[in-house]
Amino acid sequence: MVELTNNKTRWIPLMRRALQLAALGEVNASPNPLVGAIVLSAEGTLVGEGFHFMPGQPHAEINALDQAGNESKGGTLVVTLEPCCHYGRTPPCTEAIISAGISKVIVALKDPDPRVSGQGIVRLKEAGIEVELGVLEKEAAYQNRAFIFRITTGRPWGILKWAMSLDGRICLPNGASKWISSPKAREWVHCLRSKCDAIIVGGQTVRKDNPLLTSRGLCSPEPFRVVFSEKCEFSKKEIIWNTEVAKTFLAYGPSCKERAENLNFLIGPDLLPLPNSTPSSLLEALALKGCNKVLWECGPSLSSIAIQEGCVQELAVVIAPKLLGGLSANTPLSNFGLTSIDQALSIENIGLDSIDKDLLIRGSLDIQKSDFFS
Repeated sequence: MVELTNNKTRWIPLMRRALQLAALGEVNASPNPLVGAIVLSAEGTLVGEGFHFMPGQPHAEINALDQAGNESKGGTLVVTLEPCCHYGRTPPCTEAIISAGISKVIVALKDPDPRVSGQGIVRLKEAGIEVELGVLEKEAAYQNRAFIFRITTGRPWGILKWAMSLDGRICLPNGASKWISSPKAREWVHCLRSKCDAIIVGGQTVRKDNPLLTSRGLCSPEPFRVVFSEKCEFSKKEIIWNTEVAKTFLAYGPSCKERAENLNFLIGPDLLPLPNSTPSSLLEALALKGCNKVLWECGPSLSSIAIQEGCVQELAVVIAPKLLGGLSANTPLSNFGLTSIDQALSIENIGLDSIDKDLLIRGSLDIQKSDFFS
């Protein structure tokens, strides 16, 4: 039983639990946000929990209220995101909360979606329900950073991933690169893919590595596989064109239109023409397809351009305890044109972990803080 007081700190443990519930939808919820909810009875007893699993299915609040049943009357709802107040694939959660007789709602984060954006809170208050906003707001915003980023910028959140040796090489001078990282690290990459909506590679990566680019069954459906090409020079042998395992898009700019449309053997993949051949243009197109989060698994040239255009917000780097050497061996990024160390891009919010014998470094990248790229 939870003591029902107006002290905001009293709600923190319950909101943490709600955030844990929300994380259960990480694989399937997109393009919707991650949301978790808890219902307490009027006496403060936990009587219902829920999370949003996938689009078209009930929202977290509905699942928690259904579990609580009549015990929600006079009770409290703790939810990680402002309840919706509009008709979409499902009815408004605000009306269900009001009908259930909830007397108080604790909200972590206001919904940035313009269809809600504070209106859900207004509706609850109009119905006489007490609303408290801002409990673990930063944690809730971080959990839904991809959704918030898409809603506010019109582009998905971008993660750039690469694996390299301890001396910063992604392959040998002869191009050999399989496998730099350990089997456990590759399993981690499959898990990362399962939590993204699309995986992006360039045409050179497809021709050179012939990757499958799936989560190996960790999610269904699999993320979109996006081949972003300036030349559209491919053959039938690339396994990525087999769309029985995952949907594939061939994205290209105006200069490649004729060649792309003449690739008659590409029966399964969808063509994705872009107004211009830039990472920004590609991400805008993927946002319209409901992508909250994309994973860049491309070569040095495309990776660098994606960074320069502000299409990468997060890095995930696997470092294997191996030395490859070779002056002509590839590095993860191409030349930015920097002339001073002061111009270097800084990585923030660093996280360090280990996967078997490999190191995993994750961090955020804010290109807007660089004078060189502004």
